Amino acid sequence: MFDRLYALETFGIKLGLENISALCAALGHPERAFASVHVAGTNGKGSVTAMVHAGLVAAGVRAARFISPHLVDLAERFVIGGQQVGAADLERAVNDVLDCADGLKASGVLPVHPTFFEATTAVAFELFRRAHVDIAIVEVGLGGRFDSTNVVPARIGAITSVGLDHQDLLGDTLEAIAFEKAGIIKPGMTVVTGALAGEAHTAVAAVAHDREALLVEAASGTRVQGELRAGRGVISIETPDGRYGPLTLALRGEHQIHNALVAVRLLEAVHHAGVRVPPDAIEHGLTHVEWPGRLELIDLPGGPHILLDAAHNVDGAAALAGYLERWHPERPTLVIGVMRDKDVPGIVGALLPAVSSVVATAADTPRALPARELAARIAAAGADVPVRVQPDPVAAVEEAMTAGRTVCVTGSMYLVGAVRDRLRRRAILR
Repeated sequence: MFDRLYALETFGIKLGLENISALCAALGHPERAFASVHVAGTNGKGSVTAMVHAGLVAAGVRAARFISPHLVDLAERFVIGGQQVGAADLERAVNDVLDCADGLKASGVLPVHPTFFEATTAVAFELFRRAHVDIAIVEVGLGGRFDSTNVVPARIGAITSVGLDHQDLLGDTLEAIAFEKAGIIKPGMTVVTGALAGEAHTAVAAVAHDREALLVEAASGTRVQGELRAGRGVISIETPDGRYGPLTLALRGEHQIHNALVAVRLLEAVHHAGVRVPPDAIEHGLTHVEWPGRLELIDLPGGPHILLDAAHNVDGAAALAGYLERWHPERPTLVIGVMRDKDVPGIVGALLPAVSSVVATAADTPRALPARELAARIAAAGADVPVRVQPDPVAAVEEAMTAGRTVCVTGSMYLVGAVRDRLRRRAILR
């Protein structure tokens, strides 16, 4: 159905706003048809996007969200209200956007074809305009300054975290990466930041100052109390604007407490901007959000436990390792597959102390590091646990289940997506 769209993946990643700007202009600027909240960050931006969207829907707002990548189905990227867009609506929007892009290419307005992400971004804006959305939560794909989503005229935004990832495109230092992410800051914007290291905070603050934006540090003037129970935060949050909880976060992991605070401050900013978001809706966004593939636990018939987490950089791997060490002292078997451009020594170095053995695999994408090469890099990183190779992700999980009662699947969204639906069907049939 979407062969024309997926064919654009051959054009790879191209940072820049020329193509998306021309495409949006030719479409009549759908990105201006709704208010938007723009969310950037190395880690946490997807979780925050999902929480904020859930809170707005609970408040009765006609809200949408655009995220990337998807796990299994393209429609996961485009959610309006509580539902993914329908297949017929998505197909129409994709065809219309690609027809427009073809016309621009033929006339010379576009010197090259749009990339897959540029096209899907335009599709999101067109879908949201046609659905008469009031507000959209838009997750940055990569970086911020030259990300295709940065054509949205957002008045509210967030930078959830800054860490080392995509250094080949964003820079080799936290300061350089922070500058790229701060590129989403518009003049007069309210921008909420998570806990940023010194040089990252300095870079973001400088951009905010230059653009006369209001910088809201999520933790400033707040108090968070609570504990982890069965891997989930049971917390109370007090901000200068309100009190929330005690409540149990829907998403597992200590790092979700930080993400929840960013989401609360964003929702408060939306409320101050004139969209009514009462406290109970904010709490609902934290306690009822669904965000698949992030510390998602699937219990299979007969007892095997499969933990899915799309940790794809060093900071994400460290957070996952901390969770495993606290809640899975049995040291699960690790099934891992990563993309070619990732810091393999850093990722596996964080995870190896928390696992008992490793099965190296690879998602079915040209960007994936081949399983045998990944295994060699894991061994070179000084692994003192058994490392096996199984190129097929589904077979890798099956092999891992023979080694222990708990399996952790991680390394990329593509890998988690390759196994999640099959595992969930087995769990439902238990």
